[in-house]
Amino acid sequence: MSDSKRYAIAVAGGGSTYTPGIVASLVTEEERFPIRKIVFYDNNAERQETVAKACEIFLQEAAPEIEFIYTTDPETAFTDIDFVMAQIRVGLYDMRDKDEKIPLKYGVVGQETCGPGGIAYGLRSIGPVIEILDYMEKYSPNAWMLNYSNPAAIVAEATNRLRPNSKIINICDMPVGSLRRFANMCGIDDWHKLQVSYYGLNHFGWWSAMYDDKGNDLMPEIRKHVAKNGFIDGMPADTQHADKSWYETFLKVRDVYALDPDTIPNSYLKYYLYPDYVVEHSDPNHTRVDEIREGREKFIFTACREVAEKGTAEGSRLFTPFNHSDYIVDLACALAENTLGRFIIIVPNEGAIENFDRDAMVEIPCIVGKNGYERIVQGAIPRFQKGLMEQQVAVEKLAVDAWIEGSYQKLWQAFTLSKTVPSASVAKQILDDMIEANKGYWPELK
Repeated sequence: MSDSKRYAIAVAGGGSTYTPGIVASLVTEEERFPIRKIVFYDNNAERQETVAKACEIFLQEAAPEIEFIYTTDPETAFTDIDFVMAQIRVGLYDMRDKDEKIPLKYGVVGQETCGPGGIAYGLRSIGPVIEILDYMEKYSPNAWMLNYSNPAAIVAEATNRLRPNSKIINICDMPVGSLRRFANMCGIDDWHKLQVSYYGLNHFGWWSAMYDDKGNDLMPEIRKHVAKNGFIDGMPADTQHADKSWYETFLKVRDVYALDPDTIPNSYLKYYLYPDYVVEHSDPNHTRVDEIREGREKFIFTACREVAEKGTAEGSRLFTPFNHSDYIVDLACALAENTLGRFIIIVPNEGAIENFDRDAMVEIPCIVGKNGYERIVQGAIPRFQKGLMEQQVAVEKLAVDAWIEGSYQKLWQAFTLSKTVPSASVAKQILDDMIEANKGYWPELK
């Protein structure tokens, strides 16, 4: 830890349900990553204020030395900042509802980061993420942006293409959540002790090797668990009442694994490899977004109001660090304090996967320090994974082409190429509905 340096953090998307967890992680890790200021920024003042009032009380009680501000003004938010932690959801849950339910009308997977729903969300996210990046560079040109905003693959492709020299790292907590499960399967108390090889795209990857901190090969043990129960065996005891949809997703991993028992797959691959199963097991009137509204969203905002009414955060379950928050703080600490830690992040390939497109945005392990990241070479990948990845990276590139060029044709091609969509005619029907639903969010398409 630096002797004197204390860091200023802007949380873009201050009204997010994940924000209290980020604040809790920042406070928990203050000894190794000291904070002098936290600023919340959001364009939804009312939503942000509910979260901010609770966080303000928590900070007054847990870390009164930290200056705290919440604002809708970009200059106030991004001036004198070391890190921007971005986690915006453009269109909030009303638009996620459409992302999930419009494809299901046509018998196609409805998911916020996969298939047509993910593409729709991506086109809404590109402009606002670039806007926040530009604000950061204008008001704090030496700051780093750590972007968690989904869909991370499309956002990463767009930021790399439109702002190739910007100090932004695109990240996702899905690999970390999986590593926690693998550690649990093997009786290891800390996932940081795992040393892994991993390659793919965001929400579209595979673990090819895994060792503990003594160099012991963990893959045989993990394979045994995954072949039998998917990722269920690794779920911590405190998540036994996790949402039903996640339980089903973690169990379905065993069928994804069966396609290639030499690797361990990311759980999201079920949407691409078993789309018929996913649609069959989806309720078109009650999707994942409804679970969140009834679960996390309701809990977080009820808890925030309770903290504000009581005037104390004592006894509240609101301020609990979790995968998302711990990971983003770990990464900021690596950049600030030059820890040279290993992180799975989304970066231009440039040969790290030797038989894959150099300009693809891939998700691989990297060493992170004060000057950014260094890729850890993953070598050549098998034909099965390479073929799937080439198809999916083409979808992501076509979607960004469509946003930049305002091209209906390119977007139709992106929808058609998605492995979740059965034909060009179905792709066109979904696209036309999505255009109507996303008026005011997407560029005008010609």
